[in-house]
Amino acid sequence: MPDSGYPWPIQTSRLDNGLRVVVSEDRTAPAVAVNLWYDVGSRHEPAGQTGFAHLFEHLMFEGSVNVAKTEHMKLIQGSGGSLNATTNPDRTNYFETVPAEHLELALWLEADRMGGLVPALTQETLDNQRDVVKNERRQRYENVPYGDAWLRLLPLLYPPAHPYHHATIGSMADLNAADLATFQAFHQTYYAPNNAVLTVVGDATASDVFALADKYFGALPARDDIPSAPDGRSVPATGQTAVESVSADVPAPRVYIAHRSYPFGSPEYNVITVLATVLGSGRGSRLYQRLADGERIAQPDLVGAYGVDLAHAPAPLIATATARPGVSAERLAQGLAEVVDELATVPVTAAELDRAKALLSTGWWRQLSTVDGRADLLGRYTTQFGDPARIADQLPALLAVTAEQIAEAAADVLTTDRVTLTYLPEETS
Repeated sequence: MPDSGYPWPIQTSRLDNGLRVVVSEDRTAPAVAVNLWYDVGSRHEPAGQTGFAHLFEHLMFEGSVNVAKTEHMKLIQGSGGSLNATTNPDRTNYFETVPAEHLELALWLEADRMGGLVPALTQETLDNQRDVVKNERRQRYENVPYGDAWLRLLPLLYPPAHPYHHATIGSMADLNAADLATFQAFHQTYYAPNNAVLTVVGDATASDVFALADKYFGALPARDDIPSAPDGRSVPATGQTAVESVSADVPAPRVYIAHRSYPFGSPEYNVITVLATVLGSGRGSRLYQRLADGERIAQPDLVGAYGVDLAHAPAPLIATATARPGVSAERLAQGLAEVVDELATVPVTAAELDRAKALLSTGWWRQLSTVDGRADLLGRYTTQFGDPARIADQLPALLAVTAEQIAEAAADVLTTDRVTLTYLPEETS
């Protein structure tokens, strides 16, 4: 295994307008990944504008000054490429992977919608995409069993004024209330070159990418007054347990236990990542061994634990289990809590630690095995930590975590401010 967690070259540049450009050349295959991270997510949304960052994920595909509606997708896919976009509380990113000869096309398209969306944005387009988001909310959150768990957990974990208090999908009332000018102002505020990182990974030289970036993005003006997101790094402990039960159209009881941990990117969060893997990743995890295989109170495919990699506040650590037929929600919740609590009192064994680190190593190299996976990670480390080279330290940091550190983190994180969310089938509530 390489000593570094990122054995490819990394070169960086910054345009005069503030756009940061990261290039990692890899001549293995004639393809390139283009990834733009914008430092805007739901944590940046002012009161009354929740859901704006996510809506723009949709609007950015609906045409710009020189690109007609849906043409961005047609051009990329017609060139043999793939594309998508995602939004989370911390950021919004847009990405495409194309044959290397179409790199210039991808950069031109991204530059056009960075600088040219607002003049092309119409009331009709806005109204149409608002309806799309409403339908997405119904399909992903409201009409799916357990689908609104994330919408419920966030307000329980973070107080009302906290930037992570609301989910990325936002409030439909906020989206309906805002006029076209308000949405245009949001784009002009955050979709600026000095609020973005452009990453290109694959079959292209750094000098060529820097030249093309300057050609297509260089004339876009910087924005000098980009507002910072509210500071959410400090969340006062309440010393209490928040409990919520939901009667819903679900097939079986399900329980979530959640805690605030540490920000992604911190040494402490690396410990949480290994802790979560020991607790709930795969058949060798404590949750599976105890609840699914041992006591047989949880469904084998519906038990697990994970950290949510958010970088600007104590990030969530979530454990969950779904009951087998005939098992009550109370029994399931008791069993789940017992296994979670034991992390602070029953030491992690050498075998558990080795297994967790092997799983994390495999996951890390699997993401780095593609040019688009590398581009996304480099964009993240540049946007959130100011240095793409920090990517090389991530895997070694995970592999250095000790059982003693896990016990300390468990005692610190898992013994206070617990959130327990329980779903009950309507007919048994």
